[in-house]
Amino acid sequence: MINIKRLSSTDADFKVRLDALLAFEGAQDESIDQTVAAILADVKRRGDAAVIEYTNRFDRLSVASMAELELSQGELQKALTGLPAVQREALEAAAARVRAYHERQPLQSWQYEDQSEGMSGTMLGQMVTPLDRVGLYVPGGKAAYPSSVLMNAIPAKVAGVKELIMVVPTPGGEHNQLVLAAAALAGVDRVFTLGGAQAIGALAYGTQAVPQVDKIVGPGNAYVAAAKRRVFGVVGIDMVAGPSEILVICDGQTDPDWVAMDLFSQAEHDELAQSILVCPDAAYIDRVAASIEKLLPTMPRKDVIRAALENRGALIQVSDLEEACVIANRIAPEHLELSLADAEAWVSKIHHAGAIFIGPYTSESLGDYCAGPNHVLPTSGTARFSSPLGVYDFQKRTSLIRVSRAGSKTLGRIAATLAQGEGLSAHAKSAEYRVES
Repeated sequence: MINIKRLSSTDADFKVRLDALLAFEGAQDESIDQTVAAILADVKRRGDAAVIEYTNRFDRLSVASMAELELSQGELQKALTGLPAVQREALEAAAARVRAYHERQPLQSWQYEDQSEGMSGTMLGQMVTPLDRVGLYVPGGKAAYPSSVLMNAIPAKVAGVKELIMVVPTPGGEHNQLVLAAAALAGVDRVFTLGGAQAIGALAYGTQAVPQVDKIVGPGNAYVAAAKRRVFGVVGIDMVAGPSEILVICDGQTDPDWVAMDLFSQAEHDELAQSILVCPDAAYIDRVAASIEKLLPTMPRKDVIRAALENRGALIQVSDLEEACVIANRIAPEHLELSLADAEAWVSKIHHAGAIFIGPYTSESLGDYCAGPNHVLPTSGTARFSSPLGVYDFQKRTSLIRVSRAGSKTLGRIAATLAQGEGLSAHAKSAEYRVES
């Protein structure tokens, strides 16, 4: 029997129990943080020598130079051409869909002539440019995710990033051909078989062989997450993601086996993943619970799924779909499925979610692989203020200001007055010189 929590919005302690369910302690493990700090400092100090030493130790290798840890474009292409036809076709189809979606996202430069009185000849605007160099971390070993390569690399390339450097650990020297094939398809420029905190340090600080990047993106384990936290500020990062999440709002009309498997789809990631069903129909919730009991023994990762469902999963009964949407906005989930007959009518009620999957045929798993939108999404309630990874994350904005002689007199008086009010006399004089000229 699976001990998954049952909540009702009519319970007196519902809010307390919901808050407890959502609570996730994302504080850094002190021992991990100390280990990571030491590795980063060593990589910064010794460069390639430190990277090789840690890679040999943690990935059970015996390489003598960084040249042995870099893969050629020929090796990437060989991985792509060597895939079974069905895998290659699936990877190519997914890449094409991800690219087509992200090609609609780029921010554009703009400018305008200021037409206000006394401002003739003044131009204001914004110039959008791509980042020069980005580092992409891809998990290796048991956790090999070609989909993550596509979701991170393709938006970077659409943005116009000049050089994309991928790092992927290869424990025991084992190369995942799907990951390398995805790198070839996505246009990754260089690939190093590095992992862990040492890979993050190499990208952030640069070594003799690995060039310093401007931003690091991609998922990783606790050591990688700790390293990304520590190097933020030296370089940009995408996010420090928490465990995977799915919230399903259902009206009781979807096949309960479908909903149970949708809950499993995130629970199978790890024991801290969160899967929640919200529904106004108590009898239907019972049917989903029965489906969970029936289907769980058939799952290869049943132990992980069980732990996740019992740790942080829940089946929540609400009074109606309006209340379900209120609760969904409170949770701000990474993935939100609207498994409803009239799902389109409820989309406008949702204000906080990483991605919304509309209708009973739109399983979250399609978004993970091939629908097109990015699967790198805000977690742990951060969808209240964060957005999915996109082309815009690989672009930066620069303000453009060209003030004419006439405009410098108009703006100079305003600036000088405000600067004097702040006690910054050099600011005031700098503006006044143009007024008096």
